[in-house]
Amino acid sequence: MDVVSFGESLVVFNPDTPGPLRQVNGFRKSLGGAESNVLIALARLGHKVGWFSKLGDDEFGRYILNSIRAEGVDTSQVKMLKQESTGLLFKENYQSSNPNVIYYRKNSAASTLNIDDINEDYLKQAKILHFTGITPALSSSAREAVFKAVEIAKTNGVLVSFDPNLRLKLWSLDEARSTILELAHYADIIMPGIDEAELLLGIKDVEAIADYFIAQGSKTVAIKLGSEGCYLRQESESRYIPGFKVEKVIDTVGAGDGFAAGLLAGILRKESLEETGKYANGIGAMATLAQGDSDGYPYFEQLLEFMGRKQRIER
Repeated sequence: MDVVSFGESLVVFNPDTPGPLRQVNGFRKSLGGAESNVLIALARLGHKVGWFSKLGDDEFGRYILNSIRAEGVDTSQVKMLKQESTGLLFKENYQSSNPNVIYYRKNSAASTLNIDDINEDYLKQAKILHFTGITPALSSSAREAVFKAVEIAKTNGVLVSFDPNLRLKLWSLDEARSTILELAHYADIIMPGIDEAELLLGIKDVEAIADYFIAQGSKTVAIKLGSEGCYLRQESESRYIPGFKVEKVIDTVGAGDGFAAGLLAGILRKESLEETGKYANGIGAMATLAQGDSDGYPYFEQLLEFMGRKQRIER
């Protein structure tokens, strides 16, 4: 297994029309969830990946399980619970170019994740364990599960990849800062966005942010700079890598997860730092070209075409 991840996936309802949700009458159903988004993107690039979580034993849970499994992600460790429900997410396209997100996930099946759900044998056969700052925000038991998973990975030589994914609708900034920075100590690969890094560290300078995480023990730091691209830093090398221009942005949700997948794909393929950053920027940009969290993620040939590495034959 190249990458294993775990966390909550939700059913996403995308409005047919812009405006406040009270005025919206129709929605399109899709799949959402930071960890499963990353794995779907990696699977499309040809990597062997696995996801585990808990879902409600309901129609929405079955929809999520079937959708993720259909993308080639191993779901053999997923548990279906009869007493808890599957989480939901509504997007609202109103007042901002980025959609407003409304969660219905309190006491969901995934919030009951705990240390007993961590299968050591499943984790230790992976090359990379990827997790986000969303999972420890779900519940105290889910937080304990994250620390347990990280401990297993570090003990067994599995690289730890961490996307802080700060979600202040799930917990307070003080609680988030304390937990995320503690988890960052264990991350071999860390990929904060510039805005969330400033909130967590009180530092605005991109290179100073990277210095902080390198000093904490990270081997690769990737700072997401939005449409400007990213800044990548390893102990002996660093560089800014410009983003790809997108003429018409459809939906920004899922772009950060696409970036994470591109970064991990470059690392797994042992690409140069610059090429790895281009993969990350490329998939992040392509994610914005389609509505839905993971709909725009490319297959590897499509990524190469988008990056200008391969000619696209249209007719």
